[in-house]
Amino acid sequence: MRNFLMQTSCVIMAATLLVAADPAWKSKPAAEWTEEDAEQVLTASPWSKMIKAVITRRLTEEELREAGQMGQPRGLGNDNVDVKGTGPKVSLNPFTGAGGNDRSIRSLNQPIALRLRWENALPVRLAGLKTHEIEPSTSESDGYRIAVYGLPFPDADIRKDLKQLAQPLKNLAALKREGKKDVKPVKVEVFQRENSMVVVYLFPLSAEITRQDGHLQFEAQIGRIVVAQNFDLSEMDFLGKLEL
Repeated sequence: MRNFLMQTSCVIMAATLLVAADPAWKSKPAAEWTEEDAEQVLTASPWSKMIKAVITRRLTEEELREAGQMGQPRGLGNDNVDVKGTGPKVSLNPFTGAGGNDRSIRSLNQPIALRLRWENALPVRLAGLKTHEIEPSTSESDGYRIAVYGLPFPDADIRKDLKQLAQPLKNLAALKREGKKDVKPVKVEVFQRENSMVVVYLFPLSAEITRQDGHLQFEAQIGRIVVAQNFDLSEMDFLGKLEL
């Protein structure tokens, strides 16, 4: 009998620890979330992920000329993406030319840390209310809204017209699912924050994303920055419903 009670106690304790280990959006009603719980939803949850995007290498002058361009492209995703002091080396190997240790960081692909977040997902909106976070003031439109946070500032003279910055991005993003047509954004907006820029993509509800889709790939290009992130839709249930 004593052994049975001990075993039962161990099972109860293990179950309690397992529940305690569950994140707030699974283990607590939203009304009981602490600010720390809400912050976790906004920063480290199925709806908000820190990702490693890629800064593609700068094109050579020859490649730019072949593409009909004069000089390096400017604007969001091009300006200030390279680490300072990483320009081309002055001295080159006289026998091999540029290459090896003579190559600058700008001539190689580089990682950049960004945050992706599903802005219209109910847990994200509830967490924003709890933490009093001011989200980008996007236009009032229904749809799946994905925000890319942490983009470097473009140069000041270009930053004046945010609509102009958003214009080339619409055709360079998509939601992808196996066996289905890619979904393009119907609108893209750019916002300025204190320390970085935000790009928000609005995808139509007519895409009808469901649990049966399994996985969803978000892809976008912002200047030289390339984003590709997979989302497991089975992890994105909230209160028994898929929330995007």
